[in-house]
Amino acid sequence: MLNYLQNKFALSQQGAKGLLKGSIYSALINLTLMLPVGISILLLSRLLEPLLTDKSNSPVLLKYSLLVILAGGIIYFVHYLQYSCVYLTTYQESANIRIKLAEKLRQLPLAFFGSRDLSDLTNTIMGDCTTIEHAFSHAIPQFLGSLISTLIIIIALLIMNWQLGLSVLWVVPIAFLMIFASKKLQKSSELKHYQQKRICAEKIQEGLENIQDIKSYSLSADYLADLDQKLAAAEQAQIKSELTMGAFVTGSQAILRLGLATVILVGSRLLISNQVDLLTYLIFLITAARLYDPLAANLTNIAEIFNVEIPIQRMQELEKQPVQTGKKDYQLADYEIKVENLTFAYQSEQPVLKDVSFTARQGEVTALIGPSGSGKSTMAKLVARFWDPDQGKILLGGENIAHLDPEALLANYTIVFQDVTLFNDTILENIRLGNSAATNEEVIAAAKIANCDDFISRLPEGYQTIIGENGSTLSGGERQRISIARAFLKDAPVVLLDEATASLDAENETKVQTALAELIKNKTVLVVAHRLRTIESADQIIVLAEGQIVEQGSPTELSKQSGMYSHLLELQKQSQNWSL
Repeated sequence: MLNYLQNKFALSQQGAKGLLKGSIYSALINLTLMLPVGISILLLSRLLEPLLTDKSNSPVLLKYSLLVILAGGIIYFVHYLQYSCVYLTTYQESANIRIKLAEKLRQLPLAFFGSRDLSDLTNTIMGDCTTIEHAFSHAIPQFLGSLISTLIIIIALLIMNWQLGLSVLWVVPIAFLMIFASKKLQKSSELKHYQQKRICAEKIQEGLENIQDIKSYSLSADYLADLDQKLAAAEQAQIKSELTMGAFVTGSQAILRLGLATVILVGSRLLISNQVDLLTYLIFLITAARLYDPLAANLTNIAEIFNVEIPIQRMQELEKQPVQTGKKDYQLADYEIKVENLTFAYQSEQPVLKDVSFTARQGEVTALIGPSGSGKSTMAKLVARFWDPDQGKILLGGENIAHLDPEALLANYTIVFQDVTLFNDTILENIRLGNSAATNEEVIAAAKIANCDDFISRLPEGYQTIIGENGSTLSGGERQRISIARAFLKDAPVVLLDEATASLDAENETKVQTALAELIKNKTVLVVAHRLRTIESADQIIVLAEGQIVEQGSPTELSKQSGMYSHLLELQKQSQNWSL
């Protein structure tokens, strides 16, 4: 049973135990709510006794008052237990699910994120988890508990009188069959609603990320018109989904209410023919009136359970994504990078790199150059195992990096990419990401080497200045220098630089280049560059074109050849003389 609940609702073992326990408490609630019915029947039998017999007894008020108080205490206690079990367990499970998903995302390769929209992943972690949380706390335990309690009551009614029992119960299977028969239609309409909501979320995310471009090109009206259209489509999908669910739920609840009329008709006939006594007839009337209320509520719960299958499937799909694994404990002979016959494609039919082989030696600078789209940045990310190659292998110190744990591998790398990521925190803490154990003095020293200290000292709170989301209060060059300061602070044996000085002006570029010369001493350095002046002192240059190595050698050797390097060098010299 626990395994079924775990697989069906994507629960942990503890969460499945909590759900089962909560369902039992929910069943107890339904049974304890029958206590007032029992007390009413006892009181009614005492009142009817003079009519049914010749005895004249008056009910003892104190006795029934105590019974009411006792019943109320039992009902309160069971509700308390049910709340503590269902709601607290659900909220804990919901937190665990979010943590588990975040941990899963942390282990996934970057190839996964390239194919998924940010708003979609955010909706899975927040929106889907909230939907599931509500179902676990308000629908599933109540539904399972109602099944248990209803089954017990059905058995008791059939034992008392099978004819009246059937008159009470015949509507139940019909009502539930009507809901289950509509499952496919309900899921289809809810899936369309869900997809429209995702489209809206993606459009809003797009607007937030590109607000500057939208405004600068006077596209605000077009964007808002498109957003309004998508919001209207989502609204229509939601209305259709709710109407579909409401029609079947209301219709099945109406059928359920026919049971009371059947009890009255069948009971009256049996009463007239003296096949049942008046008290039994009244017991069935009262029980039927009480029994149909939780059943009617459960018809709504079933519809919610149908709808929750969509986010559960999305969550399970995410959990089944393959992760990068490998050895955490390993020994490297050195920090030389060797690429052997590597082929890689983002899409299987379009290789970005084809049969690439080269060696980046320790203590040397290896530069990757070539036209845009030639695979330079992709090669650098493959070396860091952000992706795994389709063919071939990459060795670090003799170890195939595909066999190493990604986090253990990245402990050897200092990476500065062109796209800098900063956090809405202080400058001090953003630099300290390079080494969480670094002291304030070490952070400031790294900032000075990266030429950050001048602009930081001009900020109102210096190193304690909050820089906004992704460093929104800083210029592109300032953000890049903070990223370089992180690299100095980490001081790893392998350095990957992807256009690390692209956003710097000429003066700051010269200063940072001098600082980088200190950073890369005696290390394995792989540089991705467009501006050839930044790699004039490289030990080896790899020229890529259309995903293949077309030239390889030192700057001096390549400049003497009439190849792509010399052609690119000539083009850059011409561009320096260009003016408006």
